[in-house]
Amino acid sequence: MTRPRAPRPPVLRGWVIWTAGFLAFPLAGLAGTAVAGRVDTPVAVLLGGAVTGLVIGAGQAVVSSRWLDPRRWIPASAAGMSLGLLLGAATVDYRTSLADLALMGALSGLVLGVAQAVALPRRTHRRWTWAAALPLLWALGWTATTLGGIAVDQQFTVFGAYGAVTFSALSGLLLHRLLPHGANADPHRAAQASAATASPPPGTLP
Repeated sequence: MTRPRAPRPPVLRGWVIWTAGFLAFPLAGLAGTAVAGRVDTPVAVLLGGAVTGLVIGAGQAVVSSRWLDPRRWIPASAAGMSLGLLLGAATVDYRTSLADLALMGALSGLVLGVAQAVALPRRTHRRWTWAAALPLLWALGWTATTLGGIAVDQQFTVFGAYGAVTFSALSGLLLHRLLPHGANADPHRAAQASAATASPPPGTLP
């Protein structure tokens, strides 16, 4: 007799919590700007991007309902954001038009997406879908911020609240599809269940 499969956790709760993590983006931008100033030189980009990625990664790890391991996710986000922002900003020569910021966002998301895809949990389904989606989502974030009237000419390290909400809402739906049981499942319970299945009870033959 086979044991019935546990029902898939509801999407709404995990999505709402992840989307609320958009608050980390403005904080990350302020931190990056405070440390490095405007995104107008390679040194400022690398330093500001690393600080921004550190704060964003920490925020995402907190709102992921423990699915994202902060020991992997935060360093990957910091490195990916720093190198990705350098690639994007240098490519557009630090310009801040809508087209330039969308391209910068796409290139930043390309590098960041690869770094974060590697840091996703081991049992993640089609992890490279995350890497493929992030260039588009990051470009949308900058587009929403620019169209929302934010002073992007101040050369921030990351898009503002409009872009953060757009990115978080869409990426939360994707993350739920990719993670083994959804972003709001308990990974520790899943690990315990896996260990119990792999190890026979004491006194029984393997």
